[in-house]
Amino acid sequence: MSQLANAKQVQRVPQRTLRLLSYNIQIGIKTRRYGQYLTHSWKHVLHHPQRFDNLDRIAQLMSDYDFVGIQEADAGSARSGFVNITQYLAASASFPYWDDQTNRRIGRFAQHSLGVLSRYKPTGITEHRLPGRIPGRGAMAVRFGAGPESLVVLIVHLALSRRGRMNQFEYLSDLVNDYRHVVIMGDMNCRSDSDEMDILLNKTLMSEPLHGMNTFPSWRPRRNIDHILVTPTVEVAKAEVLNYPLSDHLPLSMEIVLPESVELHT
Repeated sequence: MSQLANAKQVQRVPQRTLRLLSYNIQIGIKTRRYGQYLTHSWKHVLHHPQRFDNLDRIAQLMSDYDFVGIQEADAGSARSGFVNITQYLAASASFPYWDDQTNRRIGRFAQHSLGVLSRYKPTGITEHRLPGRIPGRGAMAVRFGAGPESLVVLIVHLALSRRGRMNQFEYLSDLVNDYRHVVIMGDMNCRSDSDEMDILLNKTLMSEPLHGMNTFPSWRPRRNIDHILVTPTVEVAKAEVLNYPLSDHLPLSMEIVLPESVELHT
């Protein structure tokens, strides 16, 4: 297992835990400094075989988890060699269940998507188009179990603009309030103490167990723009940032203790 950074133990891990991972993988591009956004920009539009060497290393990390939320995947366009990246990671990491949501299509050249990998069978996956002046942002709601005692995990990638994020947090708050046991994870493009995040925290019962978990940029993390938040019924056993710089973001890991009423099936 990789070396861990910013690890913070909340309490001892009991049984009935679920290991979660949230990772903005930047379509498999490894970035080590700001200048590479320019020099490697061609990798965002053109296929290169080395991408899959990096994806194989990402899959190795993901194989240790029960549930993975992926941001900045590709659903199978020219730049990925017409390979669905979420499906590729699921096969490489031996996940029996996977799905993806394409939020922005640029012809044959790019299909920006979110992805989910799971060792447990979801009872439903709902796609949501998030509001914004520029379309192309979405959320995936992955449900485990049935009825009011189901667990819902939301995977999101929010807008770059502050106004866009505020509208999206308003939408997500209404969505979260429809359920009791909720986890929301993803690249939210804002800090824990931002006005945008306050919308979610003030309109719902959600909380972020630990603050200051910097994930960006991966080579010198100074900003906490990736988050995993939970409702009060979801107990957090452990949360940490992983020193696994295979993208321009570092991944977030969390172990949660499931409420006794939540049912998981393989």
